[in-house]
Amino acid sequence: MESTRQHKIARLIQKDMSDILLRYARTLHGTLISVSEVRVSPDLSIAHIYLSVFPQDKEASTMQQVEELSSRFRGELGSLERHQLRIIPELRFHLDETIDRLERIDQLLKS
Repeated sequence: MESTRQHKIARLIQKDMSDILLRYARTLHGTLISVSEVRVSPDLSIAHIYLSVFPQDKEASTMQQVEELSSRFRGELGSLERHQLRIIPELRFHLDETIDRLERIDQLLKS
């Protein structure tokens, strides 16, 4: 169960990461990336960031580029949140697969 502090920091990181990814959209070659969820560890040292990527055929290459740029993203996040957080959490990016699961469930219900 998330504490209030974890929840607030997760929302702050989600908003700022969305802005950062929007600025880097040009370097990601026409791929739309949205931050669907952020979960922060209890000690606030790790932020798990779940990304939705469109179109789906570019998921693997986009996630690889995001991983390569993760240190730069953390630096930018640090400059945005320097007054709210003492230590900027380590960023771990994950592909959000909830839309895929919903489509599979929908197909199973139709058949």
